[in-house]
Amino acid sequence: MSQTETIRAAAGYLAQFVETQAVHHRVPGVQVAIRSDDELVLDMAVGVADAVAGTPLRTDHLFRIASHSKTFAATSVMQLVEAGRIRLDDAIGQYVPELVEAGSPIAEATIRELLGHQSGVIRDGVHADFWQLAYPFPDRETLIADIVADGRVYARNEHFHYSNVGYSLLGLAIEAASGQTFDEYTRTHIIEPLGLTRTGAEYDPARADEYASGHTALLFGTHERQVIEHVDTRVMSAATGFYSTAAELTEYGAAHWFGDTRLLSDDSKRLMQRLESVVSSYGEEVGRYGVGMDVRKIGDRPLIGHSGGYPGHITRTYIDPKDKLVVSVLTNAVDGPATPIATALVKLIDAALTPRRGFTPPAPAGVLPPLESYTGRFANLWGLLDLTVLGGRLVALDPSSADPMEGFEELEVVGPDTLRVHPQTGFGSSGELIRLERAADGSIASVRVGGMTSWPVEEFLRRQPSMLRVTAAQVTA
Repeated sequence: MSQTETIRAAAGYLAQFVETQAVHHRVPGVQVAIRSDDELVLDMAVGVADAVAGTPLRTDHLFRIASHSKTFAATSVMQLVEAGRIRLDDAIGQYVPELVEAGSPIAEATIRELLGHQSGVIRDGVHADFWQLAYPFPDRETLIADIVADGRVYARNEHFHYSNVGYSLLGLAIEAASGQTFDEYTRTHIIEPLGLTRTGAEYDPARADEYASGHTALLFGTHERQVIEHVDTRVMSAATGFYSTAAELTEYGAAHWFGDTRLLSDDSKRLMQRLESVVSSYGEEVGRYGVGMDVRKIGDRPLIGHSGGYPGHITRTYIDPKDKLVVSVLTNAVDGPATPIATALVKLIDAALTPRRGFTPPAPAGVLPPLESYTGRFANLWGLLDLTVLGGRLVALDPSSADPMEGFEELEVVGPDTLRVHPQTGFGSSGELIRLERAADGSIASVRVGGMTSWPVEEFLRRQPSMLRVTAAQVTA
């Protein structure tokens, strides 16, 4: 099967996995979309848009996608480079003359250095409690005054230093070079050419009832979530202002696939996507960054994209520009697990596409029931177990794990009610048999793995009280 056909076949389980993660992490809402080869193979929403009002989350609810905005800013810059209106080696002072007039060393930072977070400029400023809504996000005058007073942290190209202030300056450069506001430019050169109707550069009060509410974190796992108001990010829109949906983000992500020329040439995309910085902290690599995109690998799959963090929303989009895959996950809480869920989805997609190393699906021995007859969700005192079909193979995994490949097992069908865990070295039950018991209607009543029994979830919950202590009767039995 093709990548798209494989993902389409797995979409039902991928949605089930997302639902489990949302419940497990107690996140109010999760919106997810997966696009492969121009097909939107999954578009789903689970949970609530507002935890106080209890409004169900829909796939068309708008999310603040925060630092995804940087990819829109970088795309805008590259369009202007292609048009001959900006050069990557231009100094930002050419477009923001106030920096030159004030004698700020930041004026000498180049467009490319700002795009790659190598300009040395401060991350958010010395007064950044606008991130906690203590006061409004800065306007142009306030931002520039803060840069002049306290803007430089490092020399140019001394360190990778992620900077929302730097991207705010890029927004001003886009305006100066194009003669349009940042909102106008991105709308006419990115949003409208892609046919997007639920994406924009800044909060739109006229659409207030279309936004998913942001929520506070569950501090120490005990506090109730509260709703956080949406605000205008003003001059910082190019760094963090955008809103969208997961589905529209996959359409935007597809415009960064090679061969798609709706926004940029492949030459410009190669420049944006190639590695500019290996980011290390305390001697350990913590990330990689290109020119307006972060760069990483999940397994053997090279990806670009971005995460986003806005008061009440955490988001993540991965783009594979060569194999034409986009995964976007949007959550509406400060502690939303967008990156872990998106990472897990990529891993599950790749697990469906390719068996784990060393495993070759064996030829069936005789006539056996279809693989779907072995599937289900089961539970025991230690947690959950899913038996499911991915890529035409029967596999076992824990759907509550942040990394679904931990404990992921390839299974062999050896009889109508018997499976075998693929033989290999390991700490689990490799090579051992999994025995199924069926109810009168043919459904699976229990699964025994490694000698321990699991039941369908409702049955386990009925049995769980008896598992809390060993009774005298059990001792004498």
